[in-house]
Amino acid sequence: MRKKYSVFFIAFAIMLTFGIFCGFTLKQKVFADSENVFKSKSVILTDYNSGTVIAEQNSKQHLPIASMCKIMTLLLTFEQIDKGALNFDENIAVSETAAGMGGSQVFLEAGAMYKTSDLIKSIVVASANDACVAIAETIAGSEDSFVSLMNARAKELGMTDTVFNNCTGLPKPGQYSCAKDVSVMFCELLNHEDYFKYSTIWMDEISHPKGRVTEISNTNKLVRFYNGCDSGKTGYTSEAGHCLAASAVRNGMRLVCVVISSPDSKTRFAEVSSLFNNGFANYTNKLIIDSSSPLEIEVNVKKGVKDSLTVMPEKSFYLFSAKNVQRSIEQDFQPFDEVKAPVRNGDCVGKIVIYENGVEIGSVNVLAAEDIAEKTYFDYIKDIGDNWGLL
Repeated sequence: MRKKYSVFFIAFAIMLTFGIFCGFTLKQKVFADSENVFKSKSVILTDYNSGTVIAEQNSKQHLPIASMCKIMTLLLTFEQIDKGALNFDENIAVSETAAGMGGSQVFLEAGAMYKTSDLIKSIVVASANDACVAIAETIAGSEDSFVSLMNARAKELGMTDTVFNNCTGLPKPGQYSCAKDVSVMFCELLNHEDYFKYSTIWMDEISHPKGRVTEISNTNKLVRFYNGCDSGKTGYTSEAGHCLAASAVRNGMRLVCVVISSPDSKTRFAEVSSLFNNGFANYTNKLIIDSSSPLEIEVNVKKGVKDSLTVMPEKSFYLFSAKNVQRSIEQDFQPFDEVKAPVRNGDCVGKIVIYENGVEIGSVNVLAAEDIAEKTYFDYIKDIGDNWGLL
């Protein structure tokens, strides 16, 4: 069953005619060294929902990324919370090692207990090295063991140009990443809704058991000064330069931008803002399949107390495109050969394949949105009785 329709993205005809994307060309995503248009050494701008790369420059170049390493630290922390191995209200003891980390910190007290939520806030808002090590030691027993988890998770995510040697991003030989890999792990972190409870904080404080208070402010200035920016992670060392991974959302489209080794802090924020501006001005993300709404598809069920099944898409599907392009899209629902009761809510019963010009561009599994029990002997007797008058 195919559903065909055209999706028209509002035109910026002049930009299409001249192929100009406000300082860099639409047709050229990768910038050769001789054509660098950014002061940052490594740059990437992607669409979060589709993963489409909008612009990049030296995006796979191996570079130190300073505190952007903490993105992986945070990702593993939220994943442990999802698994139930850690919770936000759990008290974590701070070791002498963690308290003595130095660099950016919130001056945790050695031997004191802090809630997981306060340590996460310290990392997200203030880029606190001491909080990073305290959480790493809690999850894995030691920072070295935690780093092994970081590298294993990077491998799972396909981050082939990344090696972690600590959980903080402090300078250490052999540690590097690239803009593309940072974008991958940051997008994975953005899948955790609880992260945004911390990433949008501008100013706050951390209370210590002995009565001290450490005031903190967000190192990502775009959270306050860029419309739509709700998340990000900065980084700086003399070796890495000024770095930033940030995300912003407007009109349902979320963009993710990473810059590595900017010459100064002002440049990293300016270049990310400029990339966001161009992305929002020239691209759009049309929601084609909405995971929050039942599908208008009839799925027949054999031997069930109901003959048909309400179904939902497993995930949403977005069509990312330049605003001046008309695209013809087809959806084809492909059910399993036979759906038999009993059916459980969440069972996969088929898939929707999305085509453009006859070429598959994506697919979404179709899931049962209700339970349907198998008919019993008494159900069959009832059916006969209900239909008796029709005989």
